[in-house]
Amino acid sequence: MTNEKVLQALRTVHFANNEKDIVTAGVVQDLVIEKYYISFSLIIDSEDSDLRLKLKSEAIKAIKERVNKDAIIKIAFQQKPVAPTSYEEEQQGPLAGVKNVIAVISGKGGVGKSTVAANLALALAQGGAKVGLMDADIYGPSVPIMFGVRGERPMMKDVNGKGVIVPLERFGIKLLSIGLLVDESKAVVWRGPMASSAIRQFVTDVDWGDLDYLIVDMPPGTGDIHLTLLQMIKVAGVVIVSTPQDVALADAKKGIAMFGQAQLNARIIGLVENMSYFTPAELPDNKYYIFGKEGAKKLASEYDLPFLGEIPLVQNIREGGDIGVPAMMSDDEVSKKAFMELAKKVKDQSK
Repeated sequence: MTNEKVLQALRTVHFANNEKDIVTAGVVQDLVIEKYYISFSLIIDSEDSDLRLKLKSEAIKAIKERVNKDAIIKIAFQQKPVAPTSYEEEQQGPLAGVKNVIAVISGKGGVGKSTVAANLALALAQGGAKVGLMDADIYGPSVPIMFGVRGERPMMKDVNGKGVIVPLERFGIKLLSIGLLVDESKAVVWRGPMASSAIRQFVTDVDWGDLDYLIVDMPPGTGDIHLTLLQMIKVAGVVIVSTPQDVALADAKKGIAMFGQAQLNARIIGLVENMSYFTPAELPDNKYYIFGKEGAKKLASEYDLPFLGEIPLVQNIREGGDIGVPAMMSDDEVSKKAFMELAKKVKDQSK
């Protein structure tokens, strides 16, 4: 079963007195397929139970007849949101106090996305901004290790009769990660809908307060967690992290393509190249391009996107992340300068 086949089947389902099918009308959202399991949401205005029953039964029938008769299908209904006229109007609800949400993504793992997200958040904070860092990488959370808060647990407080999570604070920024809520010795083995539900809670059940920036460290790749978050909240911009290697750049292209889809109203504010070059401490004027040269810069030019800069391959960046003291909190001026320049460009591009 593939997304394309399921969507093709759902194109045979129509509203009453409506020429458009439910796919063309943009009603079908959050489609997830895992082996024989299919789940998706239908976004409609009507509370008419007969209409909902009709759409649900016709959708199930279409999938079983045209895709797989043994498919296990779960359909949820959601109200269609009212389109706001500005960023401030759209960013209401739990994140009403957050001025800018910046998502940091990568097409593949291992390119230093979490390192960039963490140090970008700290660089923005050192520039005088109020900053939060949401670790949305459900299956591979890095924030507890990188900030030296392993084993700590966030507190709860009551807000209007509802219990909400209070993020930890470290180095002047607010932090929350699934790694702070589960036993780190156990793997998070969740289906897509469960992971998406956790991300919803990170938005709706957390007291982020008033922030200038909320940096979201997204999972690598392009999956349903990305869709869930980007459809829940207004994202001011997306930063794509890559290394100069061709294999990383190929996956970065998938990330760029993802945000070209109409249903994802999120602007790419630029590409950043991590591990761009290596400069030995004893030879500060030398640059060794171990993984290739200017690959992300060329990719940004190819897609007419801003290039946000190069982050060097520095031993202190790796060591700092391992011991819980990120590079921005170290005395390494080379890496600190690179991240401060990145933060300035992100601020300029997100305005």
